[in-house]
Amino acid sequence: MSALTSESRFVDSFETRIADIDSVDIDKLHALSMSVAWPHRREDWQFLRDFGQGIAAIDEIGRIFGSAMWFPYGGRFATIGMVITSPRLQANGAGQWLMGHALDQVAGRNLGLNATRAARRLYMSLNFVREASVFQCHGEAILPPDVELPPGAAIRAVEADDLEAIAALDSLAFGADRTLLLARLLANSKGVVLIRAGRIEAFSLCRRFGRGHVIGPVVASNDADAIAVVHPHAVEHAGGFLRLDTREKGGTFADFLSRCGLPIYDIVTTMSRGEPWLPVPGRRGMHEPKTYALVSHTLG
Repeated sequence: MSALTSESRFVDSFETRIADIDSVDIDKLHALSMSVAWPHRREDWQFLRDFGQGIAAIDEIGRIFGSAMWFPYGGRFATIGMVITSPRLQANGAGQWLMGHALDQVAGRNLGLNATRAARRLYMSLNFVREASVFQCHGEAILPPDVELPPGAAIRAVEADDLEAIAALDSLAFGADRTLLLARLLANSKGVVLIRAGRIEAFSLCRRFGRGHVIGPVVASNDADAIAVVHPHAVEHAGGFLRLDTREKGGTFADFLSRCGLPIYDIVTTMSRGEPWLPVPGRRGMHEPKTYALVSHTLG
């Protein structure tokens, strides 16, 4: 057994062990994320635990020093998220130990994650490679100007029967089937779909998260369609805290976010291990769907 995956490790004078994240008091997980200024509420943690799997680093008196989660999609791919290490754990070089256990659980899969600045060096040491930047846009939303619908398009609220069509569109953009995740999101979100010639060609979901609401995922084949499905959420939440994580640095969509009062607050890095996660720039067809907004940067 290597040092990366030993069952326990000493942090200061306390022995720290690995535990299943479902066995951990959710208030302690909430306190852990608050200690590093992450916005997740107890309800956000529960949503993630209901969908994904994970581990926590716990000492002999029950204190939590770290967490790591993974979210499998099919048998070949998974995203890594909610990797949090307290300053004490970081100071003792135990981040690799925690990640070693997580990586053992997803061995054989291609992996993707969105790394904070603080964690980027750790992931590079574990053979993750950079693919793109994610721009975390948030703020007190302002009422956006009216926008015209794209030619031939209509929008309406998401309906339960839309799941299959939404999941198929999302799979093309994300690169893996996320039907189970989308079903959970639909139960906790308001959604908008864009229809053209009787077919769903774009969608967006918006749910309670952190300090307010988060918009994501958003899938569309062009900026105009993406704006059309985001606009109703921006109108509804004007005056409240709103967040959207996107890989769109510039262009019409990014300009629209600025007009909604959502400037770039932070930048994280999409990384992968194994096969590349994202399409190679320039190889995506003009009319193929892409992800304009992530579910959240900790989930993908």
